[in-house]
Amino acid sequence: MHRLLERQIKRFLGESATQTPELAEFLSAIDEAYTRFDSDARIIERSLKLMSAELNESNDGLRIELAEHKQTELALQKEKEDQLLLITKLEEAQNHLMQSDKLASIGQLAAGVAHEINNPIGYVYSNLSSLEKYVQDTFELIDVYEQAEVAITAPDILERIKAKKEKVDIVFLKEDLKSLMSESKEGITRVKDIVQNLKDFSHVDISEVWHASNLHHGMDSTLNIVKNEIKYKADVVKKYGIIPDVECLSSQINQVFMNLLVNASHAIESHGTITISSGQLKDEVWVEISDTGQGIAPEHINKIFDPFFTTKPVGKGTGLGLSLSYGIIQKHRGRLEVHSERGKGTTFRVWLPVTQREDCSA
Repeated sequence: MHRLLERQIKRFLGESATQTPELAEFLSAIDEAYTRFDSDARIIERSLKLMSAELNESNDGLRIELAEHKQTELALQKEKEDQLLLITKLEEAQNHLMQSDKLASIGQLAAGVAHEINNPIGYVYSNLSSLEKYVQDTFELIDVYEQAEVAITAPDILERIKAKKEKVDIVFLKEDLKSLMSESKEGITRVKDIVQNLKDFSHVDISEVWHASNLHHGMDSTLNIVKNEIKYKADVVKKYGIIPDVECLSSQINQVFMNLLVNASHAIESHGTITISSGQLKDEVWVEISDTGQGIAPEHINKIFDPFFTTKPVGKGTGLGLSLSYGIIQKHRGRLEVHSERGKGTTFRVWLPVTQREDCSA
């Protein structure tokens, strides 16, 4: 007989009380109920212990994952800083390129940048994409854990989970990680674009081979190279016409475009406009660069293509840019024309034949 029932019988009926059959049957039913209750209580107790152990294990896993997310956040922040430093160095390299009149050095630098940076950029970008997916999967797992919290009834466990979430600031962590991932991918994409612009500008893959080239693409690549030189001085307006591809040494033509664009920027004292136009006349195409700068003095107009002639202060120019440009256009059997009005601006027009004679392009 159950000990609780036995104690109550002794208390109210005495040690030697006589039990009628009906009372004995009644007491037997009560005894059976007590026994079943004890069995159910033990089952519930074991279940609660198992649930508590599982929740503790889940909490440990959640703490580990939160710590890993924190490490990931720090790693992404470090990577972001490294990318910003790399972008700064690349932009400084672009500024250095704008001051150089030697096409060979530009090609070498572009080739070196492409070779040294392209492969690391590739796997960093790929790893960022994979990492972004892993972070998203982890966030989804955390969301499931958070949904499971409603099934937890133990106040101490709930309090520990709440305190831990507040300590790591899980809401901020989710938002900041997404922002860091986005900024990191944006940064690495900017680096890829800079490298591609350098390659397009110098055409290191084509070298000194005559080939059909899209002059508009070459101008756009050159504008990307010199944008830091121009953006604070002038607005660029493009008025491209319909022109065919031109047989040329595209890296050299891009060098001419760069020299003319930089000169146009330097001619503008405060803020002005640089207008780029293009068109075709019979078997020739032309590209025109106009600025709203101070113009060229009439006494200097016939000297601007002479080697080492410059009106810039000492240390600001070599006087070789226009001379080299003139030589490049002559090599392409083209013409380089200039029109300038003092106080209103200057226009340079480059004329190029669509195709070259075999003896020129050989």
